[in-house]
Amino acid sequence: MTGALIHATCVLMGDMGVMLRGPSGCGKSDLALRLIDRGAMLIGDDYVEAEVIDGSLRVTVPDRIAGLIEVRGVGIMPAPYRASATIRLVIELGVEPDIEERLPEPRQTVIAGVRIPIYRLNPFPASAPIKVELLASRLKELP
Repeated sequence: MTGALIHATCVLMGDMGVMLRGPSGCGKSDLALRLIDRGAMLIGDDYVEAEVIDGSLRVTVPDRIAGLIEVRGVGIMPAPYRASATIRLVIELGVEPDIEERLPEPRQTVIAGVRIPIYRLNPFPASAPIKVELLASRLKELP
């Protein structure tokens, strides 16, 4: 596959691909590691290749980083992974005080022409992986 490179970390939660994006050092790998600990599967850490297939955004991990995740303070570590997934949720990460809205309205972002729900979260509180799981389960309930 030769898709566009996207700077993001992606995990698979059940059958839902979740993209964690934000600037370098914002906690993408850290949040992915905690989601993996709760049952998610790594797709790709740091960047993925993306293409539109049948109107959906499909991401694939490049071979050179497949099955690897950066664990800050430990190093690059092997992890079980799935080679690709369809992204159905984007989590925009940041640590600014106003990154999370108290009662956010549903929003969408457009990646490669595909509209995908997006939410903004601070990745470092202990509740962050639970919030991602709740958002994903809410999306599964929608038609």
